[in-house]
Amino acid sequence: MASTNNVTELILTGLFQTPQVQRVCFVVFLPVYLATLAGNGLIIVTVSISKSLHSPMYFFLSYLSLVEISYSSTIVPKFITDLLAKIKTISLEGCVAQIFFFHFFGVTETFLLTVMAYDRYVAICKPLHYTTIMSQPVCHLLVAASCLGGVIHSMIQILVTVQLPFCGPNVIDHYFCDLHPLFKIACADTSVEGVIVLANSGLLSIFSLLLLVSSYIVILVNLRNYSAEGRCKALSTCASHIMVVILFFGPATFLYMRPSSTLTEDKLVAVFYTVITPMLNPIIYTLRNAEVKITMRRLWGKKVNSGVE
Repeated sequence: MASTNNVTELILTGLFQTPQVQRVCFVVFLPVYLATLAGNGLIIVTVSISKSLHSPMYFFLSYLSLVEISYSSTIVPKFITDLLAKIKTISLEGCVAQIFFFHFFGVTETFLLTVMAYDRYVAICKPLHYTTIMSQPVCHLLVAASCLGGVIHSMIQILVTVQLPFCGPNVIDHYFCDLHPLFKIACADTSVEGVIVLANSGLLSIFSLLLLVSSYIVILVNLRNYSAEGRCKALSTCASHIMVVILFFGPATFLYMRPSSTLTEDKLVAVFYTVITPMLNPIIYTLRNAEVKITMRRLWGKKVNSGVE
């Protein structure tokens, strides 16, 4: 961190200041986090041990679930424990580390969702070449490229942050460390840094969103050549992905594609994409995907029956 720092510890204001409301939030959010771990973990285990779910689509889904667990775990455990604490503190180094991993997993998820849209495009528009184009080495390469994109993005964010001096105050108006709230307490003009962060996050979001939208426009055009049954099946596999994309990109667009601010609404929106969305994704994919539901029922039904016997 910059040599002019007088601050070694930061205080988080949290989501709400009323102790009674914080305890209610603890009771609500702890089961949500446990459901996130259980739901995404179930998808990872099911895909890894089921022979019928070894297609590229489910390969990417299992990695998406792994990223969801990691993404949520960067923020939520500390957030939940802080709900029972009178003073919510974090070291400056811990704050920077939280920012790095939060953005790393968030951007990795962005790229994975884009890769999954490309996978659906190839499956629907180039079905005869699908196994060749989406070979196992290519799938691994796409996952690695998504992680690399997350690292590069996060390094830019951190390099911008570590140059700033922090000499007090040390109170962050948020329930976790993020760039905009941290910029507010820097002892320097952060307008340039704000533009860099906006450009870094904004351009990445726009680029990914354009690829996603383009993929689905091409898919919809090509579906005209399918039978009614084929269209329904193809749209069913795409619908879950589209819902997850909307849930993910909606809040991210609201927070990171506009000038820096720390509005109260920002914290409420942040709760949605850090706590709620990671829990909803496995539910969406299992409820709307008949193949996943059947496989889980068959697989875990056998486990239960064998355990009873």
